[in-house]
Amino acid sequence: MKNRLMVHGALMAYTVLALFPIALILINSVKTLEAIFDDPLALPTMESLTFIGFQKVLASTNFLLYFGNSLLVTLAALFCILLFGAMAAWALSEYRFMGNRVLTLFLALGIMIPIRLGTVSILELMVKLDLVNTLTALVLVYTAQGLPLAVMILSEFMRQVPTELKDAARCDGVGEVSIFFKVVLPLIRPAMATVAVFTMIPAWNDLWFPLILAPSDRTKTVTLGVQQFIGQYVTDWNSVLAALSLAVIPMLILYALFSRQLIRGLTAGAVK
Repeated sequence: MKNRLMVHGALMAYTVLALFPIALILINSVKTLEAIFDDPLALPTMESLTFIGFQKVLASTNFLLYFGNSLLVTLAALFCILLFGAMAAWALSEYRFMGNRVLTLFLALGIMIPIRLGTVSILELMVKLDLVNTLTALVLVYTAQGLPLAVMILSEFMRQVPTELKDAARCDGVGEVSIFFKVVLPLIRPAMATVAVFTMIPAWNDLWFPLILAPSDRTKTVTLGVQQFIGQYVTDWNSVLAALSLAVIPMLILYALFSRQLIRGLTAGAVK
């Protein structure tokens, strides 16, 4: 009982520590500038409550366009990562062919080597393909960034799918494509949710590649759009905190939707 209380206490402390920055942003986004600097930890009162930051963000900027760009890029990259990652994991885990180990090692290197090291080469490639200042460039980069981890996670889960189940489907005349989509994918949904959470957050929060590949006003993402409120000498903190609050809400919603599957995916195989 004592050990259980200690574990729950440690988990609660970590939860508070993780949620504290988000709560601080949300609280200060509806406070006046004076109240933010006077006591950033205090809750808003009737005197300090204001929505001026949200009004500025929504009225004087193209924030909804930036928000839509981030959402489109993140969802498109997530779809490509899950689809192509699952297909590659199925091929590497189910079939034995020449170069199987080499491809696995190549994907492992993709996890260990940051994609930002190839920024110059990526920019040159996008210029040749005429994809600079397009959302397609961001989708391709984020897909390439998330595929190695997705393949590694999904391939391990696919190896745990009973061989008898797949052989029974083949004996019934079910094709390989149908086995993949109708038998294997439903059984690895926790792993898919785990991959989704681990890949969508870096894509949504990224500032590096939007700044380099898509800096135009029509292709800006949320993180890049927030930068316009941060100046060298003056920073509009009400607008910055309001924009960050609007940007963090979708990730909280998506995490809440995937949380149960994420926990199942992380704990799969822990208990036999």
